[in-house]
Amino acid sequence: MSDTAKRPSVLIVGTGFGGIGTAIELKRAGFTDFTLLERAEEPGGVWRDNTYPGAACDIPSPLYSFSYEPNPHWPRRYSEQPDIHAYLRRVIAKYGLEPHIRYGAEVTSAAFDEDSATWRVETSDGDTLTADVFVPAVGQLSRPVLPDIPGRDSFAGPAFHSARWDHGADLRGKRVAVIGTGASAIQFVPEIRKHAEHVTVFQRTPPYILAKNDTGYRAWQRRLFERLPATQLFGRLRIFLLAEYATYAMTRHPLLAKPFELRTAQLRRRHIKDPALRAKLKPDYPLGCKRILFTNDYLPALAAPNVDVETAKISEITANGVRTGDGVEHEADVLVYGTGFAAKDFLGKIKVLGLGRRSLAETWSGGARAYLGIAVPGFPNMFCVYGPNTNLGAGSIIYMIERQARYIRQAVELLARPGVSYMDVHEEVEARYDAEIQGRLGGTVWSACESWYRREDGRVTTNWPGLVSEYDRRTRLLDAADYRLVSVPGA
Repeated sequence: MSDTAKRPSVLIVGTGFGGIGTAIELKRAGFTDFTLLERAEEPGGVWRDNTYPGAACDIPSPLYSFSYEPNPHWPRRYSEQPDIHAYLRRVIAKYGLEPHIRYGAEVTSAAFDEDSATWRVETSDGDTLTADVFVPAVGQLSRPVLPDIPGRDSFAGPAFHSARWDHGADLRGKRVAVIGTGASAIQFVPEIRKHAEHVTVFQRTPPYILAKNDTGYRAWQRRLFERLPATQLFGRLRIFLLAEYATYAMTRHPLLAKPFELRTAQLRRRHIKDPALRAKLKPDYPLGCKRILFTNDYLPALAAPNVDVETAKISEITANGVRTGDGVEHEADVLVYGTGFAAKDFLGKIKVLGLGRRSLAETWSGGARAYLGIAVPGFPNMFCVYGPNTNLGAGSIIYMIERQARYIRQAVELLARPGVSYMDVHEEVEARYDAEIQGRLGGTVWSACESWYRREDGRVTTNWPGLVSEYDRRTRLLDAADYRLVSVPGA
């Protein structure tokens, strides 16, 4: 590859799997003029931030890892936060990415300059950086949300979101109130109830629970994975095919999901003997409409004598606890929010301006949208990672990230050609794509109830409507005809 071919400079925002995967793809192709901007002082994204007790992945590690970087040394089938974070750090070291990372650089704005065909990116410390390509890889689950409950700031004790866990808060012998029953809560509730005097879980909607077929890998298995990589690859393929089946059931043939639903009912009967509690924990919406949760410990924890499940609507937070709509004040010493993330607010607080100073916030006022979840008309040379409609109801997001990184690498290769200063996806291409995706999503389970997948107006902005193998096919080759290619003199 010539020096000219290596010309495009790239700014990547974030050092989670998305940012790291994109950087590796560029470096493997010979592009070295890239910088990763990270607001924190170490890499890792959500696997750096989420350090709550019991934090782990609900996708088996053979699939929840880069395909070109298998890890034969995973300690468990479903790895925990420290091991996943360590994996990312090893990958960064192996591919020499550390010199490309700038820590403590929180991006506040990014604007495209049409005259120079470059992006001007500003950080919170007042610095300005310029690059040919802008890649926001901030993820969908990186910005914690606190519920808008009256009196939230009046609580007298420690109060924190699970993604900002206060490890200085001693829960031993304390009364703990947990608001939320999502993917984080089902992991930390079983852990904290071991030490707390009492835990009250405030549940708005019960999740569907499936067993987590977890196991620790033995030394001989890890040696086998290392010496015969095909054995680990076989496990990866098996998990992949099961996830594709689950996706097909949720998007095409709901009857195929019935065995999963029956299994969740069986688990409730096995672990919850109290009929009143079992009734509280029975979902009243289609399986898959909200995120399906995998755990072996949550249901037994809820049946423990020092745990209560409260389904009355919260009316306010008080200095001493949580008051529900029936007038009861549930006293607590510590308050933990397991209330999720701003998944539909894709770029968070970053102010992005495109051609003609067009605001991305205004462009996305009716819901985030992008061609292939990657490119937005009017925002040239900007390519999203884990963007709109690329989340999965089943399967590994790492698979999707690798496909997006591959597509972005092809875009950078195109921009390396003489006479191409910037590329802007045609509005009609994106509009046709969006109409197809939204039409398909309208027939899936994800449009059937309120969830973080869907906006209040019914538009699903997060999820991909098909199999991940389809996404692989559609992103395999970048078609230059989908874009307006512009040459700027002197750029």
